[in-house]
Amino acid sequence: MICLRAIPSPRLHLPLLRRLRRPAAAAAMSSSTTSPAITAPIEHFVLIKVRPEALSSGAAAAMVSSLQALSAVVPGLAYIHAGPVLRLRSPAAEALGPTHLLHSRYAAKPDLATYAAHPAHVAAVQAHVAPNALDATAVDWVNAADLPSPVAPGAAVRLTLAKVKDGVEVARLVEEVREATRAAAGVGEGAARVSFGENFSPARAKGFQFGMVAVFGSVEELDAVEGDAKVEEAKAALRPLLDDVMVLDFVVDAPAAAASL
Repeated sequence: MICLRAIPSPRLHLPLLRRLRRPAAAAAMSSSTTSPAITAPIEHFVLIKVRPEALSSGAAAAMVSSLQALSAVVPGLAYIHAGPVLRLRSPAAEALGPTHLLHSRYAAKPDLATYAAHPAHVAAVQAHVAPNALDATAVDWVNAADLPSPVAPGAAVRLTLAKVKDGVEVARLVEEVREATRAAAGVGEGAARVSFGENFSPARAKGFQFGMVAVFGSVEELDAVEGDAKVEEAKAALRPLLDDVMVLDFVVDAPAAAASL
């Protein structure tokens, strides 16, 4: 267990989505799989801190390949991406120290259960993840946003995990984030490409109770919202509810097939 450093002013990162463009259509298959549009998918994230020697030996790359290959053999796996973390954006993320992550999506909770128990998944974990991982953190949630959050090749994704303060219900944070994203961008064309919800798998979550992803067309688009007045206003409204926040960014490598979830 890695201890998280205290954050004086935890920040929840919300996108100003009226600035975002629709990502370009994918040209080829690679690290992501094509999937049907599902408004409320099950999100599954595993953050992995790999051993330094796994990076230099190629074992980390083999781990990523083994996880990506699950898309072809596990029924109900609507989308999967495995790869390195681009950057750690909060003290809690730096304390946790993940180097890689897995992001997958499912239409329903039974599909996630099928994935977890599937022999191919178990084999990949035993052969490639367990021997090379110093630490792992996992969270799952049902998307509570109004619209899907498609992921396309070259997309930059910001993952935020949060713990609420004592006495604050996670359901309240979910509702406040829903209202904040609606206020920032409205609902309909050009609305928030986000997914968020209450974590329903606490066993490996290290106390994180809430998860959120914000999908941007590129790293440049993600960086463009930093410091925006409307985004900062939304963060300020949520800050009193939060105890600790972990934020990191990753990129879905191109070429890849779009996943509209």
